[in-house]
Amino acid sequence: MSADLSLISLLINASPLVQLVMLLLLVVSIMAWTIIFNKSKSLKQARQELESFEDRFWSGGDLSRLYEQSSNHAEARGLERIFKAGFKEFIKLRQQGGPDKMAMVEGAQRIMRVNLNREADNLEGSLQFLATVGSTSPYIGLFGTVWGIMNAFRALGNVQQATLAMVAPGIAEALIATAMGLFAAIPAVIAYNRFRSDVERLVSHYDSFVDEFTSILQRQAHVPAGEDT
Repeated sequence: MSADLSLISLLINASPLVQLVMLLLLVVSIMAWTIIFNKSKSLKQARQELESFEDRFWSGGDLSRLYEQSSNHAEARGLERIFKAGFKEFIKLRQQGGPDKMAMVEGAQRIMRVNLNREADNLEGSLQFLATVGSTSPYIGLFGTVWGIMNAFRALGNVQQATLAMVAPGIAEALIATAMGLFAAIPAVIAYNRFRSDVERLVSHYDSFVDEFTSILQRQAHVPAGEDT
C-alpha cells in the first residue's frame, strides 16, 4: 500500500465532515465499550448477590434475624432489598393490629413489586444507549461514506482525464467511515442482546421470589405476633 493510501494519511486528508463523522463514531465506540465493561461487572455482581441471599434465605433460618442482618446492610441491593422492603412493610402492618390479615400480605407484596421495578430499572440502565449505538452507528458511518464518495466524484469533474489513482484515496477514506460505524455497532448489538437476556433472567428470579415470599407471609399472617419462625 502506498503512503498516500495509508490509514493515517487517509484520516488526516479526509474532508472535515468525514473527519467529524469518524470522531463521533470513535467517541461513541469508546462510550459503548466503557458501558459494556461496567455493565458486565455490575451484572456479575448482581448474580453473585442473588445467589448469596437465596442461600441465606432458604437455609431455614429465622426471617426476623435475616431482616435484622439486611437492615444493618445499608447497601442492600437486588433480592435483599426487595425482601427487606417487603418484610418491613409486613411487620409495620402487623404491629398496627389490622383485622384483615390479607391486607398485610397485599401491602407487603405491593412494596416488593415497587422495589422489584426499581431494581429492574437499575439493571436495565445504559442498555438503551447500547441499543441506540447498535442501530444508528452504521447509518452514521454510511453518511460519512456517501459524503466522501460524493466529494471524490466531484473532484473528478475538474479534470479532463480521470484515473483510478485519483479517485481511490477519496473512496478509501469514505469507506473507513462505514468500517468505523460497524466497529461501533457490532459489539454494542452483541452486548445488548447478552445483557438483555441476563437482566430478564435476574428479574424473573426476583419475580419468582416475590411470589414465593408472599406465600410465606400468608402463613406468617396467621401466626400470633412473637411466634414467627
